[in-house]
Amino acid sequence: MGATVIATSSSDNKLERARSLGANHTINYRHDPEWGTRVREWTGGSGVDHVIEVGGPGTLPQSMAAVAIGGHIALIGVLTGRAGEIATAHLMAKQARLHGLIVGSRRHQIDLVHAIEAADIKPVIDRRFDLEKIADAFRYEASGQHFGKICLVF
Repeated sequence: MGATVIATSSSDNKLERARSLGANHTINYRHDPEWGTRVREWTGGSGVDHVIEVGGPGTLPQSMAAVAIGGHIALIGVLTGRAGEIATAHLMAKQARLHGLIVGSRRHQIDLVHAIEAADIKPVIDRRFDLEKIADAFRYEASGQHFGKICLVF
């Protein structure tokens, strides 16, 4: 779709897979905990227009370092905890938007499915579980081994 994609993970195998799917740059955040600085280097100091933030309070400072002036951070996860400090002065200096997102309505889901079909987007599916194995699916998700979606088969 024309975006330059920078992906982060703690798994080099997952980063290799992201590159094979088209990610332009990848960062192992365990090896490079100041990854926001690396992002700014790759963008010539300007930062990125959009950040998809899944970590929450533990990684938000790096997302704020990575975002461009006037950029947007979509907070869609809180994997590092539910509460934490936000460096409001830094966010203001960047004139960045921090937008918390949660699951939308049924109408939003229907619209998303139509958009995915219209654009012929193929989501990455890691593994499928029969409904009777739902506990195994949750254990697999908790392991952090997955890359892509975990699906239940009804």
